[in-house]
Amino acid sequence: MTTTPDIWEPLEPALSVRQVLTLERVLAGEPEVVAGASHLDRPVRWVHVAEAADVGVMLSGGEMVLTTGVLLAGDEEKQAEYVRSLHRADASAVVLGLGRAFPAAPAVMRRAAERCGLPMVVLHRPFPFAELTEEVQSRLVRRKFAAVSLSEAVRTELTALITAGAPLQRLLDEVARHSACPVVVTNLAHRVLGTAGERPAVDDVLRDWERIARQAGGTEGDGWIRAELGGRGERWGRIVLCGYRGDTTTGRLLADRAAEALVLHRMLGGGAACSWEEQSAQSLLTDLVSGVVPARQLLPRARAAGLPVNRRTFVPLVVRDGDTPRLDRLLRLLGLPGLVAELADGATAVLLSLPRDQDADALAAHFAARLRTESGPARTVVAAADPRAAWDDVPAGLREARHVADAVADSAAALELPPVVRLRDVHLRGLIRLLRDDPHVQSFAERELDGLLCETEEDLLSVLRTYLATGRNKSRTAQLHHVSRPALYRRLEAIQVRLGVDLDDFEQAASVHIALLAHDAQQR
Repeated sequence: MTTTPDIWEPLEPALSVRQVLTLERVLAGEPEVVAGASHLDRPVRWVHVAEAADVGVMLSGGEMVLTTGVLLAGDEEKQAEYVRSLHRADASAVVLGLGRAFPAAPAVMRRAAERCGLPMVVLHRPFPFAELTEEVQSRLVRRKFAAVSLSEAVRTELTALITAGAPLQRLLDEVARHSACPVVVTNLAHRVLGTAGERPAVDDVLRDWERIARQAGGTEGDGWIRAELGGRGERWGRIVLCGYRGDTTTGRLLADRAAEALVLHRMLGGGAACSWEEQSAQSLLTDLVSGVVPARQLLPRARAAGLPVNRRTFVPLVVRDGDTPRLDRLLRLLGLPGLVAELADGATAVLLSLPRDQDADALAAHFAARLRTESGPARTVVAAADPRAAWDDVPAGLREARHVADAVADSAAALELPPVVRLRDVHLRGLIRLLRDDPHVQSFAERELDGLLCETEEDLLSVLRTYLATGRNKSRTAQLHHVSRPALYRRLEAIQVRLGVDLDDFEQAASVHIALLAHDAQQR
């Protein structure tokens, strides 16, 4: 089994010039920085011994060059060109061993290095260059091996998760665990599709996401490391490691492995029936409805998900028997900013975010009317809470809208509902739903409906439900059940016999109606 470094901590940055100068073997040579002291944090990619004046042509960048200067002595032009050549090749530093050619640092080389911003170090005591080369090279090799080993460990673990059908969030959590920094996945419009990492750190990133998104789309720096997501020449998103503290090369390896896994995850269906965009909205709205996370803490996620939140009116809606992709398309068609997410039991939450100068009730009604038109004969219930001016009031609004939708769901086909159903429209039905778990209410419902609660009486129970929901309208009930009026009369008489009640008596009918509402609420 391959041994990997501690994957809960990022690998340390690559050796810098400053770190090399603190190595015990280097200290034995009494190093002194004579130029470029402000550039000692340059990374050292390799160590190279060279004496030729045109040494730069042999370098590829990042090398610390060691020299005795034996081929430079007595020729100031060669000395200056030596330094300029290193600068052009993007060397990290030059180390001059004093004694063989120079008793002290040549002024020409020192001035040239200072102008170029190239760290120049002299060794005052004789020093075997081979020892320095061996020490630095071995450390660099160990770091590179650790980085590659970590990269392969991440690839293996992410592939195993994909094979097991893990959701997107599980993959992102694993990437965040390895990188020890916030991880963000976005589409090309910088809309956040997923996040992972310690919650406070993620929230800090999302609060300033507009600036970070611009930075993530440009040159990497300060630990912002990105990898593109896409395939077959088409990009559709990116993953960003935000504030990665380790070596940039290692960070890029991690980001690349994560990107490969996310592309494969999406190609295979993502372990879920909905898209990443839908999963992102679902996670946010589910957290809002549950109230487990305070709304204020969810504000950065909403803003990063593309929902306008400043000076807006929020309209919480819950749609019964609504198709999430269709609802999302309808919002875009009508130009209504909002989020759509499937909750549970056939309920879909829709959160509209409207400018404060627009008529929120009228737009909600227009949305509901278009939805009903597209739904055809199916009775789609659109429930709403009153518009909210404050983000902190949105969770209560969503819960109210869901309560309203649940209260009318069982009898929606029999009820004459307005385009948008509100709390004032559900009356007794809403109260009963709130009391459904009370044991006294449960006992009452079972006692009143005892004669119809067996499976063989389901048809009669359905007729009773429609009859009471339509206000005891026999014609409407017969029409909805596709039976003749005489057939309906026979069924109503059978219901009265089994329950021992007279449905023409208002109080008895009301008692049965309340019991049926309680029964239906308990069943849901």
